[in-house]
Amino acid sequence: MDETLGTALRRWRDRLSPLDVGRSSRPGRRAVGLRREELAELAGLSVDYVVRLEQGRATNPSAQVVASLARALQLEPVERDHAYRLAGLLPPQEGTISTHVPPGVQRMLARLGEFPVGVFSADWTLLSWTPAWTVLLGDPSGLTPAERNLVRAVFAAGSGGFTAWPVLPQGDALNPALVADLRAALVDYPRDRQLSDLVAELRSTSAEFARLWDEGGVGAHVSARKTVVHPQVGEVICDCDVLTVPGCDIRLVVYTVAAGSADAEKLEFLRVTGGVRADGSSSGPGLFSAP
Repeated sequence: MDETLGTALRRWRDRLSPLDVGRSSRPGRRAVGLRREELAELAGLSVDYVVRLEQGRATNPSAQVVASLARALQLEPVERDHAYRLAGLLPPQEGTISTHVPPGVQRMLARLGEFPVGVFSADWTLLSWTPAWTVLLGDPSGLTPAERNLVRAVFAAGSGGFTAWPVLPQGDALNPALVADLRAALVDYPRDRQLSDLVAELRSTSAEFARLWDEGGVGAHVSARKTVVHPQVGEVICDCDVLTVPGCDIRLVVYTVAAGSADAEKLEFLRVTGGVRADGSSSGPGLFSAP
């Protein structure tokens, strides 16, 4: 009998340990691997849709859905491509930006839950994030990949910025570095239509982006200090570092605070409370405004 996407999803879900995705494996847990509810949450899908996929009642998932499932299930590249084919889709082509986060990076993130960490692709689209990222900067799970693109949020007029509350950087190195990254990405991924469209869009809508692009400068990402003006705890001063994963062109943006500082106490409070006030209300709007 030929394998279906549903049977493959169940097999991949059953083999993944809850510990690999930062979940506790409590005594008496009967489910082998991940529960459907856990997979749905990790992939940003409804539980009902995951059930219908596994039962073969949803037969035309989009490429975005398959990519989200592949990340959540920590598939190897060959398995990811197999999932695309089972869904009746072509796997990502050579010369296009990958949105695949390697299993090793996923497992590392599961163990870095106390740090706000965002995982970005080569065009600076946010792919995944830790719980601490959500409580410090807001929840981006309801947005499309286009709305989670950092370069668009930084340069596009009227975008409202990348966060719902201010994040104030020290220095002016970020913008030239982002433009330089996109210029390099165009060389590395010449067949990526979304990337070329992004560059064309920003050159026509942002005078600053167009100027930096035409200057042809090369910017380097350096450690930077940023102040997050959080609506619940006030200013949180963080060090922000960009780490590149060799071999897959994935960038990790890591926010840290000095141990024992007032900022560490504020971040710990947000992490423990989940950014929820005592009255049960949230600390403010999410990371982005809903469309």
